[in-house]
Amino acid sequence: MATVIRLTRMGRKKQPFYRIAVTDSRKRRDGGWIELIGYYNPMNDEKTLKVDNERLDYWLSVGAKMSDRVKKITGR
Repeated sequence: MATVIRLTRMGRKKQPFYRIAVTDSRKRRDGGWIELIGYYNPMNDEKTLKVDNERLDYWLSVGAKMSDRVKKITGR
């Protein structure tokens, strides 16, 4: 199973926020996930980002790939 770390969209119309989720790469964007490891809210003035770095490092060590957007917002 190929795992990927990507954003899942939540929130209302025109007020999105995103959860950072570890999921199977074959699932849809908002489909089932294995584990939630953080969130990102671009609508705040300070663009809130919270990531469990310990779990992120674990998933990267077992072969999960990060999406381009997650790489950009986490700075890795």
